[in-house]
Amino acid sequence: MPTTDESEKLSFLTDETGRITTWNPACEALFGLPTAQAVGQALDGLLAGGPGWLELAEAGSGLVSLHMAGMREEEALLTLVAQHDGDGAPRAWVVTVSFPHGLNESESERVGRTPLSHVVDLLPGIFYVINRDGRFVLWNHNLERLSEMMPDEVAATHALDLFDFRDRPQALDNIRRVFKEGAEVSMEADYVSRSGRETPMLLGGAPISCNGGTYLFGMGIDISARRNRERQMRLYERALHAASNGIVITGCRNGDHPIEYVNPAFERITGYSSEEVVGRDSRFMAAPGMDPDERAQVRLALRELRPIKVVLRNQRKSGELFWNDLSITPVHDEHGQVTHFIGIINDVTAVKQRTAHLEHEVNHDGLTGLANRNLMWDRLGQALHLAQRHQTMVAAVLVDLDNFKTINDTFGHAAGDVVLKVVARRLQSAVRDSDTVARMSGDEFVLVLVDQPSLRFTLRMVERVRRALVMPVAFGGNEIPVGASLGVAAFPGDGHTPAELVRAADMAMYRAKNNGGGVHFYSAEMRTASQARAALADSMRDVLARDELFLLFQPRMDAKTGKVRGFEALLRWRHPEHGVMLPAAFLAEAEESGRIVEIGNWVLDQACNFLRQLRDAGYTGLPVAVNVSHREYSRPGFIPGLAARMEQHGLPPGSLEIEIPEADLIRSPGIGRDLANQLREVGVVLSVDEFGRGISDISFLQQLSVRQVKLSKAAVHGIAGDGAGTGPSLAKTLIDIGHNLEMSVVGEAVETEAQVEFLRLHGCDQLQGAWFSEPLAADAAQRMLAQGVQEQRAQ
Repeated sequence: MPTTDESEKLSFLTDETGRITTWNPACEALFGLPTAQAVGQALDGLLAGGPGWLELAEAGSGLVSLHMAGMREEEALLTLVAQHDGDGAPRAWVVTVSFPHGLNESESERVGRTPLSHVVDLLPGIFYVINRDGRFVLWNHNLERLSEMMPDEVAATHALDLFDFRDRPQALDNIRRVFKEGAEVSMEADYVSRSGRETPMLLGGAPISCNGGTYLFGMGIDISARRNRERQMRLYERALHAASNGIVITGCRNGDHPIEYVNPAFERITGYSSEEVVGRDSRFMAAPGMDPDERAQVRLALRELRPIKVVLRNQRKSGELFWNDLSITPVHDEHGQVTHFIGIINDVTAVKQRTAHLEHEVNHDGLTGLANRNLMWDRLGQALHLAQRHQTMVAAVLVDLDNFKTINDTFGHAAGDVVLKVVARRLQSAVRDSDTVARMSGDEFVLVLVDQPSLRFTLRMVERVRRALVMPVAFGGNEIPVGASLGVAAFPGDGHTPAELVRAADMAMYRAKNNGGGVHFYSAEMRTASQARAALADSMRDVLARDELFLLFQPRMDAKTGKVRGFEALLRWRHPEHGVMLPAAFLAEAEESGRIVEIGNWVLDQACNFLRQLRDAGYTGLPVAVNVSHREYSRPGFIPGLAARMEQHGLPPGSLEIEIPEADLIRSPGIGRDLANQLREVGVVLSVDEFGRGISDISFLQQLSVRQVKLSKAAVHGIAGDGAGTGPSLAKTLIDIGHNLEMSVVGEAVETEAQVEFLRLHGCDQLQGAWFSEPLAADAAQRMLAQGVQEQRAQ
């Protein structure tokens, strides 16, 4: 430390270049430098730090660090006063050394005297001093970098120029408050650089007095990172508010989980507002007594601080239950400790309801609400499994309504639907809750009767079912009669699998239907008959490809002249094992399997080909009649197919006749009318077969404009040889009705002379049967015509 008195002024002279020209004893003692060595030395040689000679000369003073005696360094204030010549030019400088804070100050005091200009550039943000005019009088380099300005540009800039226009009013008010009220102020604002780049800043300022004046000393910190975090947090918050799923955040403190936050979707789903639930444990919404397993899983996951996902039922504020698809995830802090749980609530009530509805639709009949075939097979399988385990009996009952097609055709499909619904209710009422009633298809139902103690008990149950079905169904003022054929099969005697049991019940049902309805239990002999039908169906599969079908043609004779008036095509099957089979032996199976359509098409092709052969041989005016079934003529392509065949073979109108039983036409009057009109348009004759076999509707036949009817075989066979009995009266009445309707009447299946004479006597127009000719092959029929046996050549 220097040994001179603090009050002593140390001074020396330098020339205009800063070299020492005079040196006093005090300087020798202070610097430890003799006068001889000091004179001529540059002032900068005394300086250990701080401004140099030129800066000191320009500023007039400055704090510097000096090389002191004893190789010490001491901070001092150098004051330079210029000495001028007559021309006003500086010729010398008086340099005064002073220690304004004393030479015995503490380290803290010395540090405190560090010039502000030395510190400001070390600050992390911007530093500035503003005068009352709003001009910068001091700043650091960070302000220059932020504003993208040079020092002279900063000095010429007003402080407000750095603010975004939106922030200038607040900035101006803060500056006013500092200087007018002496307030400390702070604000967030955007600084705008010369290039237009905006930087968000947190600014603060306070008034400080300096050398008799007041200045605003301020600092600013770049808060871009904080702004980004805040923007991200606001985005997260908006996402939470916009989420369609409910979100709940709970704390995790000593096993308690109080709610700290819920989003609007939570409020909408549960009906509780945020104010009503914050602070409460979320378990208050649990539905009492429901889903205990799922709730136990949640409690365990919370104790173990792990995620969990469950579906359970909660209660809304209104008390309404809702299905909650709940996902819970733990939240860890920076130390890895779980501090919160986030729960995602997804209201899946509608999905559950739709699923239940779809499951019901998948497993139940849409019309009657009964179990469908899928659920029936499942229930029957479960029943057989339990019956096998407990050594009990199960019965399968197959119920088929009688004449249901007639109900639809006569009263309409709406009536048929009503009948099915009523039958479904009656079946359910006739069995126990533990039994299953299923609708298999159409008018066919299956009952699964479990825990049957005996076949006698089963018979009583089935008889109760049958009696419940025989009552008529009221619809539209009509009483619709209802009957059913029931087939019964029992486990384990009649089958061990669901398929075997239902197949056995189906066989029994067909036996009951063939016997006129009622109830029939399965027996072993039915299996043989069923196997025979299956073998027949199997052999019929490729009957056309194997060319086993053929046609015979039975002539239709004029009752008066005995001449041939036409032919009827009759189908035969040359079976490889059973020989030639008549249609009655296989057409029912063909009808049921649907092969009747392809067989019928083949028959029509062969009949048209036979007609073409007759015409090519010169025999015209001899139509050929073909029998068709309801499955054939109800198809959309039936009429176009007839027209195409007639055109292909060059057949004139009236060449082809289609024979349909009277009962079929009456059963479907709408289809019958459309069919008659369309046949007439394409030139095909409609012939009514089996006339008088059942109930006849004379007015309906008139509507069809039928040109020809064929007496039923029963009416012809009922003609006795002596002309007595009811048979002759029926045949005569039918002939009279036909003639009164201006229709040609044909008697078929004529086998005796008495039948021939009676029919001729009572005006029957044409006759057909074995009395005149057996069915002939196509070439035999032509030979008959060629031999002149009742031939009819075109003149």
